[in-house]
Amino acid sequence: MSLTTPTLHTARLRLRPFDDADADDLFALHSSAHVLRYWDAPPWSERVRAERFITACREMAERGTGARLAVDRVSDGAFIGWCSLNSWNPDYRSASLGYCYGDAAWGHGYATEAAGALLRWAFDTLNLNRVQAETDTRNVASARVLEKLGFVREGTLREDCIVNGEVSDSWVYGLIRRDWQPSPDPIPAH
Repeated sequence: MSLTTPTLHTARLRLRPFDDADADDLFALHSSAHVLRYWDAPPWSERVRAERFITACREMAERGTGARLAVDRVSDGAFIGWCSLNSWNPDYRSASLGYCYGDAAWGHGYATEAAGALLRWAFDTLNLNRVQAETDTRNVASARVLEKLGFVREGTLREDCIVNGEVSDSWVYGLIRRDWQPSPDPIPAH
């Protein structure tokens, strides 16, 4: 079953399906060692990885397992990162949240704003009961984003990743539908 990837708008952001023209911006984001310092995969060294990522986004939607959206800043149209809902399981009414933003976008509330819009869409459209997210225990900024969205830290996955050659722990967060407090309605899609 396919899943239509939405276009969502907030006061400052537009979340939209990826297109081929995003490959350069996506490569710049994922080739940054600074941005990916808590990521469980090394920075990209080949632009073809961006093209494969975009193809994988389309395949995810076609399989109906999730939606990964490019995030643009409305004020200047700049690509600032992406936000995704993946591993959608309609039987369990669950999914996983993920995101990645360029360092110039950090500290402005964009991750929280984009994820809030995506969660609203997901709870309303997919009838979710639970959304899960994981973050490296050293990534306190990402943990703050999740907590601002209402996620609860449920546990620690000890030594579950290798990040930059170093064994790393992850925190597991969960958001249950009854605990979710949606932000005001996002601006309707055009």
